[in-house]
Amino acid sequence: MRHLERTSFEAVNWNVPEDPISKLFWDQNVRQFWVDEEIPLADDKLDHMALSRAEQHTYEQVLGGLTLLDTEQGGVGMPQISSFVPGLQAKSVLSFMGAMEHMHAKSYSSIFSTLCTTKRISEVFDWVQGNPHLQAKLRYVHEKYTSIQSERDLYLAMGTSVFLESFLFYSGFFYPLYLAGQGKLVSSGEIINLIIRDESVHGVYVGMLAQQHFEKAGPTEQNALREDILGILEDLHRIEEQYTAELYDPIGLTREVLQFSRYNADKALMNLGFDPHFQVTENDVHPVVFSGLRTETRNHDFFSTKGNGYIKTTKVETLQDEDFVF
Repeated sequence: MRHLERTSFEAVNWNVPEDPISKLFWDQNVRQFWVDEEIPLADDKLDHMALSRAEQHTYEQVLGGLTLLDTEQGGVGMPQISSFVPGLQAKSVLSFMGAMEHMHAKSYSSIFSTLCTTKRISEVFDWVQGNPHLQAKLRYVHEKYTSIQSERDLYLAMGTSVFLESFLFYSGFFYPLYLAGQGKLVSSGEIINLIIRDESVHGVYVGMLAQQHFEKAGPTEQNALREDILGILEDLHRIEEQYTAELYDPIGLTREVLQFSRYNADKALMNLGFDPHFQVTENDVHPVVFSGLRTETRNHDFFSTKGNGYIKTTKVETLQDEDFVF
């Protein structure tokens, strides 16, 4: 790939825009930066204990699957794409996004440590490593990320990244949103909302980078790339159907989860500049999920849970005895 053949090395200069979008997305990522320790989770313990054993297992397994996806995206997907895009500012944005993928993976561990015993956590991670459908999904994605040798390969890796961010995560997001929409495990639902807010930005940005590559191709090559992208989507959807059935059949939600996944698959295609494939509308998705899917803080007072609408504290003063004299 030509842009890797450098005779000298450049420093990124943010004073001169390299493209119309990277500075905008850098600023957006910085504005919505968060860390998992800012979301107290202890209140979710009783809700988790009140779930049936099957419901607990589904909840824990979807979090395990999400952890694996974020581990891949932070450790392989974003770094690989960043290595091959030509813009230094684009590389910076992708690197920031990759760091947030690791934050997402860590946040699931925070939920696990609140809800589960050490023994159960080990069982979930063993399940992640041994689940054939989850591993098949990761092998497929990993192959696209690690096979970049041409502009076509880079475009397909970007498309796969958009599918991961905007489609594959959502079979896992469904159940925490479904419960949060019923007022259960709300604090963990706040973390899921924060993650979804990040993934939405990631999917749009990488999708726009992919569209820039697509527009450089001729009509014949564009038709071939479009067919390739739809082929990737259909391959991933087949795996997702099997994975979803294994996770959600025990609690009777498979159909609803697949509808939600297809709805988001169409969103992923739109991020890539293509028309919807599954034609699933918001009206086809379980309404309780959208009740759990909010971009503003749903909790309550300043001293309880810091949610995804919080304002970051910039000045902190130690409490004094005098503060309690009214």
